[in-house]
Amino acid sequence: MTPIWALPAQATPENDNVVINELYLRGGSNNQPYTHKFVELYNPTGAEISLDGMSLQYFSSRGADASNNVSLEGYSIEAGGYFLVRGGTNGSNGEAVPNVDLVAGGLNPGGANGAIALVDGSADVDGVAAGDVSGNENFIDFVGYGTSVKFETEAASYDGGNSDPGSITRTNGLDTDDNSADFDFVTVPTPQGSDDTAPDPDPDPDPDPDPELVAIEDIQGTGDTTPMDGDEVITRGVVTGVYTSGGFDGVYLQTPGTGGEIGDASHGIFVYSGSMANDVEYGEYVEVAGTAGEYFTLTQLSNPTWEVLDETVEAPIPAVVTPADLATDEQREALEGMLIDVSAIEFTVTDSYQTNAHGQVALAMDSAALPTETDIYNPVTEQAKHDALVAENYSKMLTLDDGSSYNYTDFRFDDHEIPVPYLNLDTPLRVGAGAEITDPVILDYRYQWNLQPTNRITGENDDFAVFEDTRAAEAEAPEVGGDITISTFNVLNYFTTLGVDLSGCSAYSDREGSPISVRGGCLVRGAWDAENLARQEGKIVTAIEELDASVVGLEEIENSAPFGKDRDDALANLVDALNANAGFDKWAYAESPADLPEDEDVIRLAFIYQVDEVTPTEESKILIGDDAFHNAREPLGQAWQGLDDAGEPVGEEFVTITNHFKSKGSGTDDGTGQGNANPDRINQANALLDFAEAEYAEHPVFLVGDFNSYGAEDPLRALEADGYVNLLAEKSEQIGEHLYTYTFDKRAGSLDHIFASETAHDWVVDTDVWNINSVESVGMEYSRHNYNVTNLFEADIAFRSSDHDPIKVGLDVPGLNDIVVVETEAPAFADNVITIPTVEGVEYLIDGEVVTGDVEITEDTTVTARALDGYELSEESVTSWTFEYVAP
Repeated sequence: MTPIWALPAQATPENDNVVINELYLRGGSNNQPYTHKFVELYNPTGAEISLDGMSLQYFSSRGADASNNVSLEGYSIEAGGYFLVRGGTNGSNGEAVPNVDLVAGGLNPGGANGAIALVDGSADVDGVAAGDVSGNENFIDFVGYGTSVKFETEAASYDGGNSDPGSITRTNGLDTDDNSADFDFVTVPTPQGSDDTAPDPDPDPDPDPDPELVAIEDIQGTGDTTPMDGDEVITRGVVTGVYTSGGFDGVYLQTPGTGGEIGDASHGIFVYSGSMANDVEYGEYVEVAGTAGEYFTLTQLSNPTWEVLDETVEAPIPAVVTPADLATDEQREALEGMLIDVSAIEFTVTDSYQTNAHGQVALAMDSAALPTETDIYNPVTEQAKHDALVAENYSKMLTLDDGSSYNYTDFRFDDHEIPVPYLNLDTPLRVGAGAEITDPVILDYRYQWNLQPTNRITGENDDFAVFEDTRAAEAEAPEVGGDITISTFNVLNYFTTLGVDLSGCSAYSDREGSPISVRGGCLVRGAWDAENLARQEGKIVTAIEELDASVVGLEEIENSAPFGKDRDDALANLVDALNANAGFDKWAYAESPADLPEDEDVIRLAFIYQVDEVTPTEESKILIGDDAFHNAREPLGQAWQGLDDAGEPVGEEFVTITNHFKSKGSGTDDGTGQGNANPDRINQANALLDFAEAEYAEHPVFLVGDFNSYGAEDPLRALEADGYVNLLAEKSEQIGEHLYTYTFDKRAGSLDHIFASETAHDWVVDTDVWNINSVESVGMEYSRHNYNVTNLFEADIAFRSSDHDPIKVGLDVPGLNDIVVVETEAPAFADNVITIPTVEGVEYLIDGEVVTGDVEITEDTTVTARALDGYELSEESVTSWTFEYVAP
């Protein structure tokens, strides 16, 4: 950490140092004039100033540590000159930022609140306290804006939202150490760089030569960027895609007659012009003059003029492609911007997270969703295999887009009134479903490789893509057999303390402004009010009831103690709802133990169980006093015993320990490719093993829960090294199919697991996962109710009751419902008397009636044998005998 000291101010009221002159932080958003954000520096002095050793760093509105560090090493600003740093973007709207001196895509400050610092040094400046930072020697200049808690004297005003054009601009280049006084909000940004002040080397240069007519393939070139970047060119092509709305604002052109063969360079190109899109039609042959360039590596022409040609040409042919034609970036570059026919490719949906907002569906050119690489191979000990799978996954992945960059859940605009494409309740889009694309599409690159429809698609014209309906196959929970079943279920922040109940809570609201779920500002993490809790609870109750496990380990349920209630209050509420749904007292919960950790999270672990199937045999136990769980939920253990038909405990006892390790969202990144906080999860796995050994060494143990680790990652390898078996991974290997509980980043893997100790593993009958949640669009979740004009929420169904899928395991518990194999004995017969033998577990019948002892007969008679409950006749047993009556 860089130390922070209160030292003399760096204000420059006498114009003696570089200052931050303009901040434009909304680039690319709707209505913005420029595609990218920028920070403009100004040298108010009469001498050149070197920027060596300086950096630009960003602070979030409340953050104490800097981020987005941009080194300025090697640059300088001449006297009275400017220096322009182009940063990240919010989207694709606007024109390219002119006069750029340095491109820094990692500089992506917030568009309404935050702070930008010009730092004397290259190391991150951390630990900056809130308040006035004037006098901090680390900062040559510092500009806090909006609601930033760090500033010089007072933060500068940054009005409106991301769709309101404008920038924060310094007045007269002076720095008085008062951001609010030194900066004004102006509606017309004015990017200035070193080119604006550079002397003209030739006051009478020759005019630029007229651009020449060139083929589209020559503009595209054979590399990943155009060889004519920045050149004025003229080209001709047939209009193959038109986007008059949705943010693309342009057309695709393709050279006449091309597409029958795939060459080394593409014959298609995008022309960025909303005016042109509104002026031309599909199939027209046009001549375009414009500037060749790249937009996030999409080759395009910008600032065009065009003319529709009165000439008959051969139409382009959609190139018929296979997965082998699209396996590498080089192959895709050769088709960028061209019409392609993908109707023969077998696609499978591999992610739908962006569908609800942006109308994008991630597709795998395969028969299954793409597996999360670290669910299969450890990235360190199996690096070669892991890296090969990464490459294989990349070669198979494409995104079906909608011809738009708009957000269907952006309530500031009218996009939410447009039916979102590809999502509906008739055929719910689900990961793992097959997909067929029947019409030609255009291959392009906008943040990833996309299959782009030839015009904007909404929910009213999306039938060119057909998706398999896989819900019916998951309508019923899996049958896993056994005497007892156990499960794990992450219930996605089930809170009965509501956002509306507490002060300070902010909400995520639907498109009508009605609060749905808690956004922040307080300890609550779930539903905003009773109406939305009912939506959430109805789905969870249905899912748990249909899952029908004897014991369910729960994660992400409210710890009610921080809200002044009994710790089990929310848990009791869920059990009450389950019993109300069942119509009788079917469920109960394992009560909290007397000894608890001192500082618990607001979410906790819990167990519920069916009272007619199992009973707790002792108080539950929580791991206490291990620092490994300083940032995660301490494991909760419970011992159980099965119940016979009379409700009496019988059979061997067993233990379940439910877990919720630290997430991958924050913490140390150890560089192994296993997400943030991997070292923490390794420590937690080892602490769990110690806990299980210390408390339950004499019992068969099942470790259940959300481990926030994929199947081949280090924490789970630690459990396996201690003899525990990952049951879902074992089942995947047995059936040759990758089973998973969670989808993220266009991959499918398991963060949820059930592990069996060596003795417990002998009890396992079967294991399965119920894919009701992770494969469903987030748009189906209660927390997205009424986010789009298409109503995607369905009450009281199991689907999308959470974002994790439950796992279910069947157990054959020794001593509970054991079946004894027995062999029959033949009855004796003499003098018309049948003597029935006495055999344990077997009863004998004549004409359907049970008989014992001696039975006198008066006619030919057949005796049959059958097993009693708890017994089974051996395969060798004779089960029927016929005796002939002998007349006296």
